[in-house]
Amino acid sequence: MISVAIAEVAEYAHLSEADVEALGSSLDEIRRDIEGSLGANDRAYIKRVIRFQRCLEVASRLTIWASRGKAGWMAGTLGLLAAKCIENMELGHNITHGQWDWMNDPEIHSNTWEWDMVSPSSQWRYAHNYRHHVYSNVIGMDDDLGFGVIRVSRDQEWKPGYLWAPLRAVGLSVVFEWGIALHNLAAEQRDQATEEEKAELKRAMFRKMGRQAAKDYLFYPALSGRRFLRTFLANLIAAGFRNGWAYIVIVCGHFVDGAEKFTPETVENETKPEWYLRQMLGTANFDAGPVLRLMSGNLCYQIEHHLFPDLPSNRLPEISARVRALLAEHDLPYTTGPLIRQFWHTVRTICKLSLPDRFLTASSDDAPETASEEKFRDVPMLAQIRVTHEFGTQRRGLATATANRAGQRMKRGRVRPSSRRTAAVAALVSLFTARP
Repeated sequence: MISVAIAEVAEYAHLSEADVEALGSSLDEIRRDIEGSLGANDRAYIKRVIRFQRCLEVASRLTIWASRGKAGWMAGTLGLLAAKCIENMELGHNITHGQWDWMNDPEIHSNTWEWDMVSPSSQWRYAHNYRHHVYSNVIGMDDDLGFGVIRVSRDQEWKPGYLWAPLRAVGLSVVFEWGIALHNLAAEQRDQATEEEKAELKRAMFRKMGRQAAKDYLFYPALSGRRFLRTFLANLIAAGFRNGWAYIVIVCGHFVDGAEKFTPETVENETKPEWYLRQMLGTANFDAGPVLRLMSGNLCYQIEHHLFPDLPSNRLPEISARVRALLAEHDLPYTTGPLIRQFWHTVRTICKLSLPDRFLTASSDDAPETASEEKFRDVPMLAQIRVTHEFGTQRRGLATATANRAGQRMKRGRVRPSSRRTAAVAALVSLFTARP
C-alpha cells in the first residue's frame, strides 16, 4: 500500500533543521517557566475542584434519592453526569498523567489515584501515557489510532469489517470506558514476558470492573430501597453520557482535519524538538469557555497537553497563548475550531474511510483528513522555504503553503460538490451490488 501519511515531518512543516531546533528551545523555555511558577494557587485549584466534584456527586445522589417527581430525578441525573465528567476528565485523566505529582500529596498522585472507571489506573497509565503520548498518531505504533475498530487513516489497511465502522463508533462511544479497559489490557499484555503476568493483568481488570459495576448498579441503587430502579437508571444514564462525552473530547483532539498521521520512520532517531513538532502537527484543539474547559479536563487544549502532558491542566490556557504565538512565528497552523465542526470532521472521516480505497477519489494532495510531504513536492519554492529563516523577514511556511494550495484547487475547480455527490452515490451502489 502506498503511504499517504507524513514521513518527513520537517519537510512537511517547511522547516529547516535549525528552525526545528529553535522551535524546540522555545518550547523548553515555556516548560521551565511554568514549572518554576507552580505553587500555592495551583495547589488550591486542584483541591477546590476535588471538593466541588465530590460535593456535586453527593448532592446529585441525594436529589435522585429524595425527589418524588421526574424534574428532581432529571436534575439529580444531570448533576451526577457532570460530576462523573469532571472526575473522569479534569481529575482522573490529569492526575494519572502525573500533573500534580510535584505537590508530593499521597492522595493526589499518579501512583495512588484510582479513578471512577472500569479500567485500572495502572493499566491506563501504561497504554496512554507511554504508548499513545510517545507515538501519537504514528501508524502501527499508536494503539489509540482508531482503537482497533474504526479506520481514521488510509494507511490503515481496509477490511470488510470497516463497513460497520460508523456503527462501531456509535457503540464505542456509549460503552467507551469498557472498550478502553479492554484496549488498555491488550496494550500492556503485549509487552509481558510470561502468560502468568498476562493473566494477572486480566484478573486486575476484572476485579476493577466488578467493583465499579457493583458500586454503580448494585450498592447505590440498593441504598434507595424501593427506588432501586430509579437510582439504577440514573447511574446508567450518567455513565453512558459520560462515556459519550469522553469519546467526543478524545476524537476531536486526534481525528479531525489537520491532526496529521505519521509513518513509523518518523520516530527513528527522533530528537526532542522533532517530537515536539510531531505533537503539534498531530493534534487539534476545540474552542471552549470556562465551563466546557472544566468538563473536558482542559483537553480542549489537546495541542498543549500533548506538548506538556505532565504540566497541570489549569495552566494550559496560559501555555496556549504562548504556543499559538510560537506557531504563528513559524507560520505553522494552529488547528482549532468550534466543537461541533471538529466533531463533524471525525464523523465524516469515519464514514468515508469505512469504504474501500477504490471508492475514495481524493489523494494525499487534496483529502481533508490526511496529508503528506508529497502534497508540496511539486512546488518549486519548497527548497527555498526550507532554508534557515532570516530574522526580520516574513516567513512563508506550512500555514501559507496550505492556504495557497487550497486556493489553487478552488481556482482549478478540481472538486465540485455535485461531482462529489455523484461519486458517493455511485460508490455505494457499486459496493452493495457488486458480485462476490
